[in-house]
Amino acid sequence: MIPAHLPVFELRIPMKKKGFLQKTALVSGVISEVISIICLIILVIKSQELGIEHIISASFLASTFFFFTCGLVLIFIGYADVPSLSFEEPEKNIE
Repeated sequence: MIPAHLPVFELRIPMKKKGFLQKTALVSGVISEVISIICLIILVIKSQELGIEHIISASFLASTFFFFTCGLVLIFIGYADVPSLSFEEPEKNIE
């Protein structure tokens, strides 16, 4: 909590709208999470059939980890508030 006697300075950085690539990252992240759940289900089925030490079970375990972590990163990118770092054009005085 900030004491009342201290001045508070607020820096306002204009945030830009979410761009096409940021929206695409969010959708791709959700799709990656769905694929990781599908890989996890297949992993459970295959590990009961073949055992957890079989190469196919290991492949599905690696795929589940890969899609889950990539999905998390893509979702974080999609929800990030990116500031607008563009320079504004100076107004030209035409005389």
